[in-house]
Amino acid sequence: MQVMIEFYRIRQADNAHAVVGRETVEAADLPEALSIARRLWRTLDMPQCPDGVSLCDREGNPFFSGALDATGIPEQAAD
Repeated sequence: MQVMIEFYRIRQADNAHAVVGRETVEAADLPEALSIARRLWRTLDMPQCPDGVSLCDREGNPFFSGALDATGIPEQAAD
């Protein structure tokens, strides 16, 4: 499936999100998409370090969104 991966910053004052990186990739399922997102989080040249990531399908429907921490994208998907 085609997956759009968006990395974003979160403004603490009002929880606003600003996209700092976006890539479209092919992935077989959610675990593979998260694995690709983890790899991109470490290697993608972004203007700021992201706080979170969201994964959307081809139509733009989000199916994963989560905050990042010091260890990277969480292993378990959580909405």
